[in-house]
Amino acid sequence: MKYRLLGNTGLYVSELCLGTMTFGAKGFWEVMGGLQQPEVDLLVREAFDQGINFFDTANVYSLGESEKLLGQAIRNNRLPRDEIVVATKSTGIMNESPNGRGQSRFHIFNEVDASLKRLQLDHIDLYQLHGFDPLTPFEESLSALNDLVKSGKVRYIGLCNMAAWQIMKALGISRFHHWNEFVSVQAYYSIAGRDLEREIFPLLQDQKLGLMVWSPLAGGFLSGKFKRDQVSPEGSRRANFDFPPLSKDKAFDCLAAMEPIAKAHGVSVAQVALAWILSKRQVSSIIIGARRMEQLKDNLASSKLVLAEAELKTLDDASTLSPEYPGWMLAFQGQYRATPPVKE
Repeated sequence: MKYRLLGNTGLYVSELCLGTMTFGAKGFWEVMGGLQQPEVDLLVREAFDQGINFFDTANVYSLGESEKLLGQAIRNNRLPRDEIVVATKSTGIMNESPNGRGQSRFHIFNEVDASLKRLQLDHIDLYQLHGFDPLTPFEESLSALNDLVKSGKVRYIGLCNMAAWQIMKALGISRFHHWNEFVSVQAYYSIAGRDLEREIFPLLQDQKLGLMVWSPLAGGFLSGKFKRDQVSPEGSRRANFDFPPLSKDKAFDCLAAMEPIAKAHGVSVAQVALAWILSKRQVSSIIIGARRMEQLKDNLASSKLVLAEAELKTLDDASTLSPEYPGWMLAFQGQYRATPPVKE
């Protein structure tokens, strides 16, 4: 297992992070996995033994059950607290009361305390806003997060699923008030869904933010089980929850490019998809989830797979984004500043 710095911090996280959306079976989240304590304990133990020190959950996953199961697994496996990084989130609907969701100071403070209790921890290493709240002023949310860091309940703060302008606005507000700033972005990215490269990637590089990738296999579509002109395999996640959205024709083109590379290396298509993401310098960690031990072991093996430059180019060419304004204009005009002029 390799480790990478989380953005502009001194914190090393494993380049693969164990996601816990498959933990628990409350409500909507049952289709994600429905795993209970015995299975969770085994997955957490295997992940840690293979070098994973990073675990990501959220209050909304199975309405708190995922956090409970992860916290108990940490205890059951006696994982050393000073060797693991635990991340969780809030924003989603936790109850139907008027303040049971969002990013108000009221809700954030309540949810941090509830998460700590469920996780059986005295602090959260990375606390993330799970999305954008159009009602709560950023100043209120960011002030609350800053106070949580100062209190010791939270060590670092991050965000998920925001537009580039929202991320930059939040950073600007925090700097103006001398508050703790976001250190990481959690976002969807896969070889079949490269939209992040348009504006978020340049922002990450410019502002030195870490990137945690969710759904790197596009909701299981890039696992290798899906074939063109065939129905979704029975039991697959996409058979019950067709998410995240993607161009399936483009995704099948990506699969066609990955299959011979996987065969040449003697690995799964899923490992190729993950290794391609790990080749991107902007990526701090990929969040991998599993319902079965063989899935976890296969994903873990991607950390050892190194793709040749020619293979990466083949995959880049098969999955490249179509030009979009102002990106193509910026690239066109910027080429004249790429290298200094030469005086004859």
